[in-house]
Amino acid sequence: MMAVLAPENHGLRLAVRYLVLILVAAIFVLPLLFMVMSSFKPDAQLLNDTSSLRAFLPVGDLTLENYREAFDRAPVRLFVLNSVLVTGVTVLLALIVCSLAAFAFVYMNWRGRDVVLSIILATLIVPFETIAIPLLLIVSKLPWIGLDGIETTWLNTYRVQIIPWIADGLTVFLFVQYFKDLPGELIEAARVEGASWVQIYWRVVMPLAGPVIATAAILKFLLMYNQYLWPLIVVQQEQYRPVMVGLQYFFQLDTAWGEIMAYLTMITVPVLAFYLVLQRAFIASIASQGVKG
Repeated sequence: MMAVLAPENHGLRLAVRYLVLILVAAIFVLPLLFMVMSSFKPDAQLLNDTSSLRAFLPVGDLTLENYREAFDRAPVRLFVLNSVLVTGVTVLLALIVCSLAAFAFVYMNWRGRDVVLSIILATLIVPFETIAIPLLLIVSKLPWIGLDGIETTWLNTYRVQIIPWIADGLTVFLFVQYFKDLPGELIEAARVEGASWVQIYWRVVMPLAGPVIATAAILKFLLMYNQYLWPLIVVQQEQYRPVMVGLQYFFQLDTAWGEIMAYLTMITVPVLAFYLVLQRAFIASIASQGVKG
């Protein structure tokens, strides 16, 4: 009797599992679907459709007018380019700096290592709002030597949006935890072969760190791309503003909900593209490590 009921129970559990997964997927997909569909609708129709399932369907008077008016109201291309530039450079530098720091914490013995790591991890509990004003006072008077000579402030530049965010405790922590799980025999074998620390970092450790690189990059990308408070404080010139600060253009004078949805749809494309690329890289890295193992 148990052998007969087992397949039915297994099928029921499988059906329940898929139902739960579908519901979870709907929670994440429906807001995006609402955003995209609303970007093609006039404001009056958009507001009327919110009371029914029509809000998620491509029905009614669909046009590209919201996109055209969004480009007329704000320099969308400039804001997207600024965010992609700032985010891309910050993510790249953060992966290098934080992985190097984690490598030193895990594989190199030096005095005060545990204390320094504890201090870095303690910064995770400090809200950014508590250091925003002191950091603003520092960067407003900090000199910089550039191609145009010596500048006396970092305000209204790309570097003020990049450099303060390169190193952070969470990224260092992710790399530290991952490096601790790597086989220590690999490092010992490389040292016996005469490899330097730089060679071990670049040729031994980092090729095996694909999963943590993808994870840290995604988290850092989302943090930087969604920056609002810090750019709002340190950037007053339009040519340096990122996408989230540019969103306030659509709330001036009159609130254009269709244009807002069109703007949100356009600025979401780089996020989805970045996520899909890193997801493929993450899966490929896991697969390659499994084959090598």
